[in-house]
Amino acid sequence: MTIVTISSRYQIVIPKDVREKLALRPGQKVQALPFKGRVELIPLDPIEAARGFVRGIDTTVPRDGDRL
Repeated sequence: MTIVTISSRYQIVIPKDVREKLALRPGQKVQALPFKGRVELIPLDPIEAARGFVRGIDTTVPRDGDRL
């Protein structure tokens, strides 16, 4: 277990082993959420990372005649 200290400016340093395990990069955004008495940091990926994640999906959807 790694312990970090909150600075006087309410900042923390994410330990190197955690950064490497989660592949965090400088400048990357994370969402901070209070959850059951703790803080969870959720890494956010840029929207461009979602491009192609449904590759091969059938895009032929039957539509009503008035919905062209």
